[in-house]
Amino acid sequence: MSEGVMEPVLLVERREGWLKLTLNRPKRLNAFNDELHRALAGALDQAAEDDGVRAVLLTGAGRGFSAGQDLAAVPVTSDGSPDIGSVVTRFYNPLIRRLRELPKPVVCAVNGVAAGAGANIAFACDIVLAARSAQFIQAFSKIALVPDSGGTWTLPRLVGDQRARALMLLGEPLPAEQAEAWGAIWKVHDDETLMAAAEALTAHLATQATHALALTKRALDRSSTNTLAAQLDLELEYQVACGAAPDYAEGVKAFTEKRPPRFTGRAR
Repeated sequence: MSEGVMEPVLLVERREGWLKLTLNRPKRLNAFNDELHRALAGALDQAAEDDGVRAVLLTGAGRGFSAGQDLAAVPVTSDGSPDIGSVVTRFYNPLIRRLRELPKPVVCAVNGVAAGAGANIAFACDIVLAARSAQFIQAFSKIALVPDSGGTWTLPRLVGDQRARALMLLGEPLPAEQAEAWGAIWKVHDDETLMAAAEALTAHLATQATHALALTKRALDRSSTNTLAAQLDLELEYQVACGAAPDYAEGVKAFTEKRPPRFTGRAR
């Protein structure tokens, strides 16, 4: 790299059918500043619109996934107090919505510590893999803040109310293997095999019925507030939509012909 050329804060790698996004502020443990937020938001928006991207892998550079907010990058109000609310409003809340609403599966490879908002961003992804050395830390209580980035919604649903309360009130690290045992993440891999496993999983998802996976994501999120009757109606609506898509016909044909399906991911 030429002298004076700055490394991008987000590495974007286009693979066959999927996108790898790497948070790239390793000297700051990939803590978020405005530039990283904007870069990630732009990449996710492009992934949502690009039919050639059927899955996304999110990970971090260096020895960790993300330490959450870069406290040195928090703006101040006219009276000199930290304007934390504007950071949450402008960046973190929209980021969680992007991850949950992206009409494609999002895999997160947690390659080290995931602290504060970094942990809750990981938990907002669809499938989370972690290195055996990784830890998830609800660090907010250590600096007299309340968990954000959807953590108070997501974590109790993943691990239960008592465990979520203890993790958030005490701020104790949750080791990757315990996170797997509690259902907070999907799988733990040895550090040296994590990225290969995450890339293989994302590549597999990129060959699946993307439209059906998008509706499955939406149905799961709606189930948190729906009654059973409403959820049954929603499942009916989504089944009808999937049944009219070309991937359903291909899936049935592949099943009868005893071969792997060749899904296009298209809704019509």
